[in-house]
Order: sequence, then structure tokens, then C-alpha cells
Amino acid sequence: MANTPQAKKRARQNETRFAINKARRSRIRTYLRKVEETIASGDQTAAAAAALREAQPELMRGVSKGLLHKNTVARKMSRLSARVKALG
Repeated sequence: MANTPQAKKRARQNETRFAINKARRSRIRTYLRKVEETIASGDQTAAAAAALREAQPELMRGVSKGLLHKNTVARKMSRLSARVKALG
């Protein structure tokens, strides 16, 4: 357990940051799941493309906030884009 005032403050900050990051991660996963579901539902090209467009800013926000690595997001976006494109 933290003993010094500085360590106690850092512990509080870590808890807050953990909660914020958890919410962001959950939000990103929700958007990704929406894209996956529209792709799986069949050839709803417009719906899948719209879901992908909504997911892109969320993924990029994850990068800018330090939650995800930019190459990870680039890979996810590339693969999802390819799958959406294959529908049409």
C-alpha cells in the first residue's frame, strides 16, 4: 500500500485513469462490434459502410488518448475496410 503522500496521490490518479480508459475501451469495442454485426448480417453494404465510418473516429481517438497503438488501429481499420468492401 502507498505510504507517502505522493504515492497515495498517484494511486488515486491511477484509479481515475483506469476508469476512464476502461470506459473508452468499452466504447471502442461497442463500435467495432456494430461493424462486425452489420458485416455478418449479410450484404447491407450501406449499413456496414456507415458503421465503419462511425467507428473510425472512435478508433483514432483511442490512439490520440494513448489507449491503442496507431499500427494496431491501422491494421483493424484496414481489415474491416477490406471486409466491408468485399460485401459490395
